[in-house]
Amino acid sequence: PAAMRPLIRSLSTPALSACLIAMLGAGCSAPATSVPSGGVLFQDDFSRSSSGWEVRRHTEAIFEYREGEYAMLVLAPQTSSWSTPGLSVGEVRLEVDARQTGGSTDNLYGVICRYQDDGNFAFLIASSDGFAGIGEYRDGRRELLSGEAMLPADSIAPGGLSNHLTAECLNNTLRLFVNGTLVTEAESASRVPEGDIGLIVGSYGEPGIELAFDNFSARVP
Repeated sequence: PAAMRPLIRSLSTPALSACLIAMLGAGCSAPATSVPSGGVLFQDDFSRSSSGWEVRRHTEAIFEYREGEYAMLVLAPQTSSWSTPGLSVGEVRLEVDARQTGGSTDNLYGVICRYQDDGNFAFLIASSDGFAGIGEYRDGRRELLSGEAMLPADSIAPGGLSNHLTAECLNNTLRLFVNGTLVTEAESASRVPEGDIGLIVGSYGEPGIELAFDNFSARVP
């Protein structure tokens, strides 16, 4: 996309709390009280459908566990949808494998951090046609922080190929890597030091955008 066009609707419902996730066993793990640098705060291979992410069937979006992945389908144009596992973390390094499984390459997908509610969080995103960007929602208003438009990123594998996304949500800095290459970074305008984490998928002119995610992890930077 040449620019971040308006996404006129958002969807999100928090899932299970961290204490419940910690009881679910294999497939995910929850934050410990004290985790060293590089240590795991949360991880999920989506092998268990009870690991805490939202399962939704709605006229505008469908979220579901599917054959060891977490699938997010956006059914409406100009719509972004996100899902969170119901945690609260501070500075964090997020990683996930993402694969487009349906719809136009004119899309967006990635991770979110510092989620407070549907109007306050940071997003670090790529598109299947080779662009990347970082921004924030603050009091319901969306702002792209990494430039006036999403930036070309040659490291993004096209179409239905898998991409490994790594996002760093640090004190004042947000960074996005795709397949090991830094594609964009930005200074955060938010004063919120912590919040939930999650996944985001969005459409532009065409509906039917679907992404499948796997091997999600959150670590101490």
